Amino acid sequence: LSDTVNAITMGGAIAIATLTSAVSAKYINQMKTDKATGELLEDNWDGIGERTNELPSGWAYTFLAVFMWSMWYGLIGYPVFAYNQIGEYNEEVLAHKAKYEEKFANATEDDLKNMGKSLFFVQCAPCHGNTGDGLSGKAHDFTKRISYEQVLDVIKNGSNKLGYPMGMMPPGLASGKDAEEIAHYVANGLKGEAPASYATCTSCHGADSKGNNGMSPNLVEYDNVLLTQTLHNGKKGIIGQMPSFKTMITPVQEKALTLYIQSISAE
Repeated sequence: LSDTVNAITMGGAIAIATLTSAVSAKYINQMKTDKATGELLEDNWDGIGERTNELPSGWAYTFLAVFMWSMWYGLIGYPVFAYNQIGEYNEEVLAHKAKYEEKFANATEDDLKNMGKSLFFVQCAPCHGNTGDGLSGKAHDFTKRISYEQVLDVIKNGSNKLGYPMGMMPPGLASGKDAEEIAHYVANGLKGEAPASYATCTSCHGADSKGNNGMSPNLVEYDNVLLTQTLHNGKKGIIGQMPSFKTMITPVQEKALTLYIQSISAE
């Protein structure tokens, strides 16, 4: 009975049962002893008449109480044109999130990583796997930055989902052998000498390929901007559609997930 709603419901049920028993006992005894005192009406049915007895006071008080309660319920407690269950649920969620944010506002990095690990198992692991390896290509592999096939897909189709300030990457900036060389270079962690065609990429992603201070995606590693943009906007690629998690997790949880995913990729 720690739940207030259940406690009120149980109390109401007990009160109704008690009142019903008391009123029933009263009227049963009254029927045994009382005699009709009201005036007998002229109308009758097969000799059975009806008297003008007054409304029992218990009934009158009950009607009045129910009327007053219905007015409170419809105008104050749960206003007809203002209240709905979804709104109440959202208010409760916001209150819970506020307490959550306050509790973990100054959490240590280790605490955030542990939180991120728990969140990852609940929100991310069903698609990306417990180790973040993408379940053999079924989802993105967090143990490395990006695959050869993913780079080719982005070069071919462009990208406009992550919401970076530089905007959409147009499709077809490279093709044929040039696209393959770029994909191979990026998928292998940008090691070795960059192909000549990669100069097109550095114009947006920067000479170091780290995204021009958050203006475009970081091709080297999972930085905070990349992971936050992906969580906020979702992602559509060669594997499929990842939904937005913007309304599902709090800023503290975003930070925790970011730290944990970065720790996976660094292993």
